Amino acid sequence: MGKSMMYSKLKKVIAPKPRKILKELSCNGHTRTDFYYWMNQREDPEVIQYLESENTYTRAMLSHTEPAQELLFNEIKGRIPQIDQSAPYLKNGYYYFHKFEAGHEYPVYYRYKEDEPLSNARIILDVNELAKGHDYCQVGGLSVSPDNRYLVYGVDYISRRLYTLKMKDLFTGATLSLEIKNTTGSVAWANDSKRFVYTEKDQSLRPHRIKLHNTTNELSQDKTIFEETDDTFICYAKRSNSGKYIFIASHQSITSEYRVLDADNPENAPTLFHARRRGHEYDIDHIGDYFYIRTNIDGENFSVKRCSTTNFEGGKWEDWLACRNDVLIEGFELFEDFIVVCERIQGLTQFEVFRKDQSSFYIKFPEGVYMAFPTQNFNQKTNVLRLGYTSLTTPVSYYNYNIDSQTFELIKRQEVSGGFNAEDYHTERLWIPSRDGQTKIPVSVVYNAQSPPSEETPLLLYGYGSYGYSIDPVFSSARLSLLDRGFTFAIAHIRGGEELGRHWYDQGKLRNKKNTFYDFIDVASWMVLHRKCSSQKLFAYGGSAGGLLMGAVINERPDLFSGVIAAVPFVDVVTTMLDDTIPLTTGEYDEWGNPNIPEDYRYMLSYSPYDNVNALPYPALLVTSGYHDSQVQYWEPAKWVAKLRENNQANTPILLHTNMATGHSGATGRFETHKETAMEYAFLLDLAGKLPGN
Repeated sequence: MGKSMMYSKLKKVIAPKPRKILKELSCNGHTRTDFYYWMNQREDPEVIQYLESENTYTRAMLSHTEPAQELLFNEIKGRIPQIDQSAPYLKNGYYYFHKFEAGHEYPVYYRYKEDEPLSNARIILDVNELAKGHDYCQVGGLSVSPDNRYLVYGVDYISRRLYTLKMKDLFTGATLSLEIKNTTGSVAWANDSKRFVYTEKDQSLRPHRIKLHNTTNELSQDKTIFEETDDTFICYAKRSNSGKYIFIASHQSITSEYRVLDADNPENAPTLFHARRRGHEYDIDHIGDYFYIRTNIDGENFSVKRCSTTNFEGGKWEDWLACRNDVLIEGFELFEDFIVVCERIQGLTQFEVFRKDQSSFYIKFPEGVYMAFPTQNFNQKTNVLRLGYTSLTTPVSYYNYNIDSQTFELIKRQEVSGGFNAEDYHTERLWIPSRDGQTKIPVSVVYNAQSPPSEETPLLLYGYGSYGYSIDPVFSSARLSLLDRGFTFAIAHIRGGEELGRHWYDQGKLRNKKNTFYDFIDVASWMVLHRKCSSQKLFAYGGSAGGLLMGAVINERPDLFSGVIAAVPFVDVVTTMLDDTIPLTTGEYDEWGNPNIPEDYRYMLSYSPYDNVNALPYPALLVTSGYHDSQVQYWEPAKWVAKLRENNQANTPILLHTNMATGHSGATGRFETHKETAMEYAFLLDLAGKLPGN
């Protein structure tokens, strides 16, 4: 493969060179040196200037791709319908939906009464109006009061996931004066429609306090009804789907606890449902005379139990669905005449439907590699399940599934403008052996049928592998810009996720974390060995904890990939996990380990990407970051890039792009977000020798 123009620019465009200030970091009798520690001063003009200089350098290095970036952006944007409307769903006598208008970045939310036509729909919230004058606008937690009059929602203009609650009278259309700052952005209404429960965040952005607000009172009169004093836990509140209760949940990586509040009497003290016990995870919901509980008390893959609403204290639970070794129970949906249990079997989501007589059946889906999910099931007196379905070749589709007739009714399918035909693409599931010879790693693959994988075709391998998050094979209309230019796209469902059950997660966390990295390397090596691509045309992508994966992989095997994209990467593992003032740190000791413990410290230090940068021939690298990121602070990728560039023994570009107006999730707006996508794709296509216009 010939070198891209980026390589030829390396000597002409001088990369920023930040100053080095020695900082010694000591823990457990061991001292590390960090010459870029000073970058963690968010408001320091020198830091801001450095980040801007990196952005200038990246623009210069990618300047030859700007026409291609514009072409790709317009191409991706062109697949998104200018006017689009979601599938209406019924809740408490009203149908709700949102709509995008031509040229607008944000949705407009509507509703209309159950017995009225769609033409009577009225606007309840226009996010485009809220976003005016702001570089960033994220709205979430829309919640309508039980009497259907008031809307409370959260808005974040900074991208730190600190939401301000606002309130609107839907009968008059007036926005009220309410402003509650530093919240999670969501509320749980009491049944009187005058009071609601919300969650405050502390200085480390940890949700730590549950408060009750009465809309007829001043904020100063808000009552704290629960405070989570253990800083390894977060807390939140939600209504039961039945509307009879408000649940107050405390969660930590491997432990959970619930309290129950009567939604008719929210002033009463919440009742403890089942006391926390380290390692016991459970979730609850309610219907009729029972609470249903998803719990790991019987086994790692969870079982379902139930108990009376009048006799639940002390764990007096009866068995309802047993734990199974080959089935991970992920959740359930409760209806009066049936219950849907959401399961994961061999990496794929399955829905098992139980009737009142306990007879059951599985809903059958049409493809061998897909994702399905329940959504917007607010009516418990129905024989219809609303579900979503997608695959690497099927746009997101919403169905009403009739439990009695076992038939699907398509309600809405994501429209892809520009002549998309699913039959032009092929998807498959591979099972690739790991280095231990015992474990097989599932891999989801998609490609244009005209460009099957070969040594001549580029391949982009995506991975995450943390927190037990299962990365499902979902459709992306933007991804077509790569597939149609000959790329194969593959998802490595590596350990650290939960695709194959809880053991799959446990084998990729704490002192098993290196399995995550080895699995990804083994999948990549297999692809090359079996001529699905060549190392010269193999690329990798990971974000956040997947960015840690990218950093560990290129330290271990810098020769394996031609180019890597690391988005908002968590790469300074030890330093971050030693700083309990940083958001998420204390709650994640059971994911990564506690570096104050010598054994954990040594293991984390052995793979932490920043600490293991060495004089190696690194692949071409594009690193993205958000200045306001609350999940991975901007200084982690900034420090990492500086250290990588200093040690790189190859003539490869190492680029950093920091969006100075956004945080962990990047830009908001359905079009604006794809400007960064276009930049990433241009980077990959240039390295692959497939840059549009060349």
